Amino acid sequence: MKRVVGKIKTAVPIGIRTAEIRLDALLKLANAAESGGQAKQVIQDGEVRVNGEICAQRGKKLRAGDVVGFRGERYQIETEDGEEEIST
Repeated sequence: MKRVVGKIKTAVPIGIRTAEIRLDALLKLANAAESGGQAKQVIQDGEVRVNGEICAQRGKKLRAGDVVGFRGERYQIETEDGEEEIST
């Protein structure tokens, strides 16, 4: 079996004004899901990854620096001033 290697897509920055955002709300904010119901369904179906891992928790709290993958797109959470949170 051949392994297909492709470029990793650059993440689309998604600015938030709060310290965290729920996964389902992020999908709506990024226009990746048309509704809350659709966001809930795709999360429950295992179609969404958070930091490279499948996440089935629609209430998963995301913070600056987290990366969400969905249907070939990547979204990176940033504070509204454009900075990523740095853990020490």
